[in-house]
Amino acid sequence: MRQQKLLNKQRWRRTNRVRKGIRGDSTRPRLTVHRSNKHIYCQVIDDEAGKTLASASTRDKDLAGKVKYGGNCEAAKIVGEAIAERAKAAGVTQIKFDRGSFKFHGRLAELANAARAGGLDF
Repeated sequence: MRQQKLLNKQRWRRTNRVRKGIRGDSTRPRLTVHRSNKHIYCQVIDDEAGKTLASASTRDKDLAGKVKYGGNCEAAKIVGEAIAERAKAAGVTQIKFDRGSFKFHGRLAELANAARAGGLDF
């Protein structure tokens, strides 16, 4: 139990360190990403208004048919394309990328590259 509390505390510190310099506004909202072992989730958030402008995940019903397993790079690429499409439909082309406490590699990098290819500017 002590070890888990320590890991959670370290993760929370990393999250705060990353988010300290990232604040989404109406011109450049924040694209936040969360990944678990089985799924990946992302949202475009306007922090000033406190609203989610667009979201996509491997658990969405329309993406579930395309994704066989949500915990790999292929699924992250599909979610990245979907979030780019949905953000552009909401009128967002420029964003700030918030990786949270996760390293920018693997699934997060694939999601970011797919979102860039979809037309989002980081």
